[in-house]
Amino acid sequence: MSLFEKIFNYQLISRLDESGAFATTSQERSWLRTMLADTAAEKAFLPVTLAKLRSLLEEDEPLDPASALAEKAGLPPASVFHPLIPELRTCIVNHAGIRISFRLRNGKMHEDLHGFPYKLEFSMVKRDWSLLWYNMRHRSFMCTKLENIVSVREMPLDPEQAAQLAARIDSIVDSRREQAVLEIVPLYNPELSRILYAFSCFEKDVVYLDETDTYRMTVTYQADESEYVLSKIRFLGKRVKVVEGSYLLSRLRETASKALARYGVT
Repeated sequence: MSLFEKIFNYQLISRLDESGAFATTSQERSWLRTMLADTAAEKAFLPVTLAKLRSLLEEDEPLDPASALAEKAGLPPASVFHPLIPELRTCIVNHAGIRISFRLRNGKMHEDLHGFPYKLEFSMVKRDWSLLWYNMRHRSFMCTKLENIVSVREMPLDPEQAAQLAARIDSIVDSRREQAVLEIVPLYNPELSRILYAFSCFEKDVVYLDETDTYRMTVTYQADESEYVLSKIRFLGKRVKVVEGSYLLSRLRETASKALARYGVT
């Protein structure tokens, strides 16, 4: 890949990202059309959204998994849809409050708490949904799994109060935000797209250093996601190295020291 191609590709991706657009391949569109034909799609999307997506994909051929995939025996597939998602999504969009009852791990119940929903998150590892919300009684930021929520009802809020709660949550999230700078070893520049994909769930900014033919990526994440970021770095191995990020560097040194100690190297 020439220097011109590297710069052009990065600028193109950056412009698409800034405009809120993204490029798709024919395979991705075929896959999406096949997924939208599943009955779960009717629960996961609003009718108007589902109709629009299906109309946009009318000219694409559906994917035939039988001709390309061979399924081995495994665990029964778990549904990624939860019945509370539409109701909570509506509350978040409308900037409304909620009255929520949920169960703790020890079985204890918290009932009829007043809160303000912030975001729905899905864990690719545990394959479950969580609600990030602000507890108005205890003035604390909470994370509750949807499977532990017993009931939730929308609660009207004054627009000014909703704006104040949203600003308070943003302040809490910003205070927990961490950054690390990763450098891609030039030998692995052709694998740039794969490396970027590994961190696709995080905010990131990529710069290209012409004098060293090196890409540097600044990754932004929450403090409680540090171990997950470490797992991605270990997965990529010698393709990337941590340039900045004191916690990540100390954890990587600790892991390397323990590994060497097993072989008698100090």
